Amino acid sequence: MKLSEMRELLTSRGIRLTKSLGQNFLHDGNQLRRIVEAAALSKADQVLEIGPGLGPLTELLLENAGEVLAIEKDARLVEFLRDRFNAGRASSLSPSKAMSSETGKMPVLHLLHADALEFLRCEPHDWSDWKLVANLPYSVASPILVELASGPRAPKKIVATLQLEVAQRLMAKAGDKNYGVLTLLVQLDFELCDSFRIPKSCFFPEPDVDSACVVLDRRITPLLPENQREAFVKIVKRAFSQRRKMMLKLLREDWPVKQLEWAFAELKIPIPERAENLGLEQFATLAKMLACRR
Repeated sequence: MKLSEMRELLTSRGIRLTKSLGQNFLHDGNQLRRIVEAAALSKADQVLEIGPGLGPLTELLLENAGEVLAIEKDARLVEFLRDRFNAGRASSLSPSKAMSSETGKMPVLHLLHADALEFLRCEPHDWSDWKLVANLPYSVASPILVELASGPRAPKKIVATLQLEVAQRLMAKAGDKNYGVLTLLVQLDFELCDSFRIPKSCFFPEPDVDSACVVLDRRITPLLPENQREAFVKIVKRAFSQRRKMMLKLLREDWPVKQLEWAFAELKIPIPERAENLGLEQFATLAKMLACRR
């Protein structure tokens, strides 16, 4: 979909885009094709798309994948998408019915009018055989990734276009200024495979910043058993709650000092260390130790 077509469609339907919904639509055909190529799709794939907008990515996903579930919050865009994909392939469903049909099979396209974050939180689903391929709305990209990318139900691949700052946080390593809670909560279950920058000129309306597409694959071997995830999340959030403070002092809110000193000594972590200098594996090992000895 060319920029001129996008402008014309929005004007003809009287649709004014809403900044609060993060509505910046990717119109560059080369970038859209690059995203689909990065997803390595086949007709056997089930794809989750969040924030389809006017459907330029949706169209390519339908050409390359077997099934697509597109979740759109804006009712005006849902109506447009229903009209655009009207060849008996699209259905508009309530959240409770989005995963099934009378025949027990999903149509090629499910079009769901819902708040994606609320849907993910309120409608637990096993996404482990799915791929997320989406230009995520800037306003909710981080919480959507954290909600979707945790545990054994997470998608097998994530290909997401994000605000550049968020993408940099996902790709960060210990010691980087962008390293923090989002980095660790996503990297616990996913490995970064690729990324590429997308200029702001490729979007309409043009955002204030550039974007990047990140390609993440779910780890084949989990770094932690599921029953220790809660400890990991608690440690990470507490440790970065005041990132300039000593990590051990912050963790005393949740664990006894003697237990923390023992764990730090075993892992050869200096007592004055700050969270930003600990790697993912160190956090995972610390979670194992603190979860097992309370």
